[in-house]
Amino acid sequence: MIEADTVIAILAELKAMGIQIAIDDFGTGFSSLAYLHRLPIDRLKIDRAFVRDLDSHKGSGASIAQTIIRLGQSLGLSVIAEGIETEEQAQLLMNLGCPLAQGFLYSRPVNSTAFIAWCRARE
Repeated sequence: MIEADTVIAILAELKAMGIQIAIDDFGTGFSSLAYLHRLPIDRLKIDRAFVRDLDSHKGSGASIAQTIIRLGQSLGLSVIAEGIETEEQAQLLMNLGCPLAQGFLYSRPVNSTAFIAWCRARE
């Protein structure tokens, strides 16, 4: 976010075209609460590091995931969790209020050709 004003302007243009914008890996790296009110975003993505620790008795994954979910909800953003590998993780996140998820539980990564074929099979 070195050129924050430029990034915000570009994201606003993309959003005006109907593109939805998500902050990936929220809560890690360079993501910052300071930008949440300035960025024209639609959703937050809970990083897989927190999902991995959801069911750990020592980890704080569930607490952090719940905080991100509540933050997103209070800002009117949808929240998606990444790195879902088990039914238990999916159910726990749903119980915390996060119905959107991605991960190996649902599909391994696929190339564009396979993805297009998958979409067409569901038309």
